[in-house]
Amino acid sequence: MRYYLLIPSVEAEWQAKTQAEKDAVFATHERFAELLADRGHTNLKGYGAALADPATAVTVRGSGVTDGPYTEAAEHLAGLYVVESEDRDDLVECCRLLATAESAIEIRAAELD
Repeated sequence: MRYYLLIPSVEAEWQAKTQAEKDAVFATHERFAELLADRGHTNLKGYGAALADPATAVTVRGSGVTDGPYTEAAEHLAGLYVVESEDRDDLVECCRLLATAESAIEIRAAELD
């Protein structure tokens, strides 16, 4: 089964972190990627993908195109992992490590043909 691990963030909170705090978050991501591999989950990109600042987004709707993120929320999608796993429960346990460095991790299954 393929899962998308979605990482929400609040840009102002990230910008307020010191470089040491940001480095600690990145180190947790490295440990998380190692944990996935050690436990038999396949990280399809080999790492997490950070997304560009939401201010750089372009949103396309049937009514037109607008600059900026798709919602007016403070929280936005900051990054993601794409993981193949046969054990969702263990994947959830692995995500507990990453959730110590991020505000939350949303795990969403993808239906593939």
